[in-house]
Amino acid sequence: MTEDEKKEVATFRFGVICDLVNPFNRELGQQEQLIRDKCGLRWRIPFSEKTRISRSTILRWMRRYRESNGRLESLHPRDRSDQGKSRAIDEETSLSLIRLRQQMPCAPVRKLMEEMNRRKLVTPGISLARSTVYRFLHKNKLMFPTKRGPEDRRKFEAELPNDLWQSDVMHGPVVEHGARRRKSYLIAVIDDHSRLIAHGKFYLSESLASYLEALESAFLKRGIPRKLYVDNGAAFRSRHLQYITASLGIAFIHSRPYKPQGRGKIERWFKTLRSDFLVGFNGKRLLELNEALDHWITEDYHRRKHSSTGMSPLKRFTSKMECLRPAPKNLKDYFRMVARRRVTKDRTVSLNGRLYEAPVVLIGKTVELLYHPGDYKHVEVRYGKLSYGVLNPVDLHVNCRVKRDRKNNIQMDISEDTSHYRGGRLLTEGKGGKK
Repeated sequence: MTEDEKKEVATFRFGVICDLVNPFNRELGQQEQLIRDKCGLRWRIPFSEKTRISRSTILRWMRRYRESNGRLESLHPRDRSDQGKSRAIDEETSLSLIRLRQQMPCAPVRKLMEEMNRRKLVTPGISLARSTVYRFLHKNKLMFPTKRGPEDRRKFEAELPNDLWQSDVMHGPVVEHGARRRKSYLIAVIDDHSRLIAHGKFYLSESLASYLEALESAFLKRGIPRKLYVDNGAAFRSRHLQYITASLGIAFIHSRPYKPQGRGKIERWFKTLRSDFLVGFNGKRLLELNEALDHWITEDYHRRKHSSTGMSPLKRFTSKMECLRPAPKNLKDYFRMVARRRVTKDRTVSLNGRLYEAPVVLIGKTVELLYHPGDYKHVEVRYGKLSYGVLNPVDLHVNCRVKRDRKNNIQMDISEDTSHYRGGRLLTEGKGGKK
C-alpha cells in the first residue's frame, strides 16, 4: 500500500473504534454490547471486499491504539505478503458496480457485467468473473430489489458538551470585497448538547481551505469534540480533513446523501439566523458582516434561553466544563499538508517548484514534507517517525563556495581577497609594465 492508502485505512479503523477508546469509557457490559453491535453491521472497508469486522479485529485495533498512546499511525495496515498481486475486484470497480445496480435494480448479472464493460467501469487489469459478481451482490444484499418501508427517525441529543458537533455551510448575501461584489458563505459549527456556536463566520468560498480555517478556530475557542457530523459536500469528502480529525481523536461522520434530517440543529440555527440577523443587517462589506455576526452570536444568541433546552447555549455549555478536551498546543501542526518526496544525490528536495536542502543522512530516501499551503518558509522534513527539523531553501550562491576535504567534511571558502587579480594587463607584460 502507498502511504496515502495506509492513512485512509487508519482513518477508517479509528472511525470504528473511536467511541470505544475515548476518555469517557462505558461500563464493561455496555462496551461489550457496543462491540457486538459493530460486529453485526456491514461496513464499506477501504481496499477490501469484506463487509464484516470480527470482535478480535476490533479488540486488536483498540489495543494497538491504546498502547501507542493514541497515535493514529498505530492503525496503519502492515504490508501484505501477497503485495503486487491483483485482486478479484478492487474498490473502485466495487463502487461502480453498486451505483450501476442502483440504476438497474432488476437487471440480471450477465447484463450488469456487459454494461460495466461497455461503460469502461472496470479498472484496467481486472477481469470480472460471473461468480465474483454474484458473490459481491449477495454480500451487499444487492442481488434482488427490496421494498423499503417508512424510515424510523427519532430525535436525539448529545449527552455532554463537545460530545457531538454538527457543521454545515449556508449561502450568504453578496458583499463588497475590494472593488468587486462577491457571494459569501457562512461556515458554522454548533454543539449538539448546548446549541452553542463553536464557530460561525462568512467566507468568500466554501473550499477546503476556508473550512479548515473555520475548524481550527472552533478548536481553539471551544476545545476538541469527540464527534463531528457533516454532510457530503466536496470539502467534507477531503481525505486530508478526515486524517486531521482522526489524528485529533475525533470521529468524522457523514450524513446519508439527501438526508438532511440528521443535521436538524444546524439547519434550524441557519433558519434563526436568517430571520433574526440577516433581515436587520444593512452593511455592505464582508468585514462589517462578520463583525455584526460575531456581536449577534455572543451578545444575543448565546445569552438567550433556548426553547428546546430551557437554558441559554452559553450557560448549558459551561455547566459541565470538566468534560471538555482542550486543543493541543501544537494544534496548527495537525493542519499541515503532507507531501512525499525523494531526496536527490545533491541532497536537495523539491516542493511546489521550490528547492530545499535536506540533511546528508536522508540522501536517496523518500521523506515526508509537512507544510502549510502558502507558507514555504517552515517546511518540516520527517523520515519514519523521526523529525529532521525545518528545511532551508537552497542558496546557489552559497553552495558554489562549499568545498570538502578528503574526509568529506564541509569547508566554506569565505575569503574575498582579489589581490592576485591584475585586471587590464596583458599576460606578456614584463617588469616596468612594458612589452
